[in-house]
Amino acid sequence: MAQINLLPWREERRQELKKEFLITTGLVIALAVGLVFLADRVVVGQIQHQKARNQYLADNIKILDAQVAEIRELQKKRNELLDRMRVIQELQGNRPIIVRVLDQLVRTVPDGVFYTNLQTKDKTITINGVAESNNRVSSLMRRLDASEWLANPNLDAVKAAPEFGDQANTFRLTVQIEAPASENKSGEG
Repeated sequence: MAQINLLPWREERRQELKKEFLITTGLVIALAVGLVFLADRVVVGQIQHQKARNQYLADNIKILDAQVAEIRELQKKRNELLDRMRVIQELQGNRPIIVRVLDQLVRTVPDGVFYTNLQTKDKTITINGVAESNNRVSSLMRRLDASEWLANPNLDAVKAAPEFGDQANTFRLTVQIEAPASENKSGEG
């Protein structure tokens, strides 16, 4: 019988399996490295894309902030102009009222009463003056109350003033400016 030695064949087969194993392992490692590199490139690309988007947004936000600041400045100027226009319109609208109020003040002064000082604040007139007697002050207050343009006279102080006469008094009173209803309606139209 012939003897066949199978050891070299087994050794060759082991070497061949070992070689296939190393090649397969090398290919798997190469594929894994390739996949990791590819995943890294994809993630880096996404990061760069997001950074570009963020920069685009930041640039546009700066532009919009500048536009918002410009709009606020324009609104501020607009409000200032509207305030100026309102003040001018009020002054123009009040001009005839002031003339009529001063006319009423002159018409309501009875004989023996003299104004020494007039002050206005908002719609209140403060009158300082000298009267020959208390009756003259009372007459002035009745006339002011009867006026269409003046209302609510209020006597604040009365003091004797012998330097102006025996019964003379200095007085201070306040009166409210009140336009007649017909004047308010014509002024609004």
